[in-house]
Amino acid sequence: MIDFNVPPYVGTEEKYIKEAIQNQKICGDGAFTHRCSEWINSHFHVNYSLLTTSCTHALEMSALLAQVKEGDEVIMPSYTFVSTADAFVQRGANIVFVDIRPETMNLDERLIEDAVTARTRAIVPVHYAGVSCEMDTITDIAKARNLLVIEDAAQGFDAYYKGRSLGTIGDFGCLSFHETKNLTMGEGGAFLFQDERWREQAEIIREKGTNRSKFFRGQIDKYTWVDYGSSYLPSDLNAAYLWAQLEQADKIQNNRMESWNFYHEALRPLAEKGYIVQPYIPPYAEHNAHMYYLKAENETVRNRLLTYFKEHGVLAVFHYIPLHNAPAGQRFGRFHGEDVYTTRESSRLLRLPLYYGLKREDQEYVIQTLYSFYQESWS
Repeated sequence: MIDFNVPPYVGTEEKYIKEAIQNQKICGDGAFTHRCSEWINSHFHVNYSLLTTSCTHALEMSALLAQVKEGDEVIMPSYTFVSTADAFVQRGANIVFVDIRPETMNLDERLIEDAVTARTRAIVPVHYAGVSCEMDTITDIAKARNLLVIEDAAQGFDAYYKGRSLGTIGDFGCLSFHETKNLTMGEGGAFLFQDERWREQAEIIREKGTNRSKFFRGQIDKYTWVDYGSSYLPSDLNAAYLWAQLEQADKIQNNRMESWNFYHEALRPLAEKGYIVQPYIPPYAEHNAHMYYLKAENETVRNRLLTYFKEHGVLAVFHYIPLHNAPAGQRFGRFHGEDVYTTRESSRLLRLPLYYGLKREDQEYVIQTLYSFYQESWS
């Protein structure tokens, strides 16, 4: 069986985990945590990055920091993971879903303005597959209406919009280092922001509502409970695992891009014949080869293809069920306007195996299996 995903591993993870243990500082905000944050700050030109226990928790931090409250509305696409919505639902917000652009599967920025009401608090663009949303329009709307922009950049590590790293463009950005992402710490994420005015409160929220961060910097002689918060700090053991991969980030990214490009070129004839639709990368976006997906003609063909892959030893998967169709989505949100593309396009989408170290012969087998399916189906 060719796996859909294999967590990246570069070979120095155990060395650094052992070093963290020897440092006798394995809880949050140890030496490796600081190394990772400094790397992110430097490479992505962001002023502040706080490692978190997950991207979900980074989103929860954003909701707390934004002071989202009961009755507020938050605009986002329905085609996303549950955490995007749940972080705000926990604060009592109502989710306003808008349709996507079919070519990128991203929030359609042209539909946002009409969805804004007096209760709107934030816009949450989701950069699907590491391909940027059209951020200029989104940030212009937010500035004009005094709204926050919270980027769900879970899939956006080392991806860019007009040269700017995803997660650093809005007020807050949230990255994921889950085992399915380009780089991993098992479970983990990062909370990014540029403006100094958010720093103290963000640290308090992350440190269980205490001013412990200031204490460790020597700014106060003791720390205490000062506000609401939770425990969003990852273990330094997790950060040590991530540090090994940050040191090899270019190698990992280049390897994934080679695999992505190989798929894209090899499958072009199927797209030209109209059997599949390939990913589209807008001119303003620099993607990160987070995933390679294709779209079949319809849901029936997609499901047949999934079965065919499984029968031939390839684990391919579909992705999100649109949130507005889920029981919780219907309870906590509403779809603004018409669902023209969200449900239709998501039901056609299929993801191929793609991970660091994917063997070329395995890719070739995946490609040949796809060609065989269409030869048998349409010959």
